[in-house]
Amino acid sequence: MATEIRVPTLGESVTEATIGKWFKKVGDAIATDEPLVELETDKVTVEVPAAAAGTLSEIAAGEGETVGVGALLGMISAGDGAKAAAPEPAKAPPSEPRQDAVSQASAPTAASTVRQAAAETAKIAGDAGPIEARAMPPAPAAAKLLAESNLAVDQISGSGKRGQVLKGDVLDAIARGAPSQPAETPKAAPVAARAPSSADDASREERVRMTKLRQTIARRLKEAQSTAAMLTTFNEVDMSAVMALRTKYKDVFEKKHGVKLGFMGFFTKAVTHALKEIPSVNAEIDGTDIIFKNYAHIGVAVGTEKGLVVPVVRDADQMSIAEIEKDIGRLGLAARDGKLSVADMQGGTFTISNGGVYGSLMSTPILNAPQSGILGMHKIQERPVVVGGQIVIRPMMYLALSYDHRIVDGKEAVTFLVRVKESLEDPERLVLDL
Repeated sequence: MATEIRVPTLGESVTEATIGKWFKKVGDAIATDEPLVELETDKVTVEVPAAAAGTLSEIAAGEGETVGVGALLGMISAGDGAKAAAPEPAKAPPSEPRQDAVSQASAPTAASTVRQAAAETAKIAGDAGPIEARAMPPAPAAAKLLAESNLAVDQISGSGKRGQVLKGDVLDAIARGAPSQPAETPKAAPVAARAPSSADDASREERVRMTKLRQTIARRLKEAQSTAAMLTTFNEVDMSAVMALRTKYKDVFEKKHGVKLGFMGFFTKAVTHALKEIPSVNAEIDGTDIIFKNYAHIGVAVGTEKGLVVPVVRDADQMSIAEIEKDIGRLGLAARDGKLSVADMQGGTFTISNGGVYGSLMSTPILNAPQSGILGMHKIQERPVVVGGQIVIRPMMYLALSYDHRIVDGKEAVTFLVRVKESLEDPERLVLDL
């Protein structure tokens, strides 16, 4: 008796994944719950285990292929000596080299699709131009966005199963400036040709396909710039008080709570206090409505070998600094090990990015759409400052708040950043909830 291997449900709004690696070959014996294949989504990397023991008799989708939720990946034949039912398909080109960690936060919270792969598949199947007889209606979120944008569904090529138009397809069309109601669908402008390289240079170049995560990062960065009225305000904070408190209690803190006392706990707590006073920074736009979040799910940007991810500390406003540090430690370890779940990545209302760990002195972080605010931390550096009429040396850090000016006014943004500064320069305020 054969057992099917299928793409599992990957989380809310995640409709497809790319096959990153098969751990077994056709003909290999496998045990129950043994990892068989690694799937990459725009949010997480997932290992699919064997549902039964036996022999891997068929691989239906090879490495590099994009598959939908529920798609057949392969077959397991019962018994140790079962023969392969089909040869293993040719593998895609070797996976890309490791990428450097990204210091700026703009990780996605919504699902994405590999549109180029979908387009290539459509060409192979003989599909030409707009889909005349779409097998599936647009997704509900996509239909709503189509109506709000006055776009026709036949103007957009869907990347979902059976050509279904997804919300991401509509957002891409809006970003490209798709016409509202064209009399005739104009031909797409040709993509600008890549500048030719000399023969000597071409022989030393390497073309590598972007991972699904990298494609999502690129798309979301551009989406944030295209949809939000993004502006950044700056301030600086004297870190003397936090550093002194950390030095005084770090050993006792670690002994009691089993986790090191870092700076992120203080910053997260300071942010949640400021969000209570300035709720627009914790809100988002949905069509013509503003949704105010009466809770604080704080995204913390983490650089990994495959790119930037933003796991979420949920209900951080209700947590102590020790609880925040524990959760950040757990999420950071899971991110670096590729073990984050979809739930770990969803629902953020505000993001903190620490470029200081890479040496950044100042930057303008990009919004993590659809959020309306992101705080950029930077390197702590001793600088001369004037205190009480005297020039003294203090450990200073520049802070940057990027915000969506559509719903956050300049006064609110500046006040928010000042409140964060005040909490960090007088950390007793965090303990006393002032």
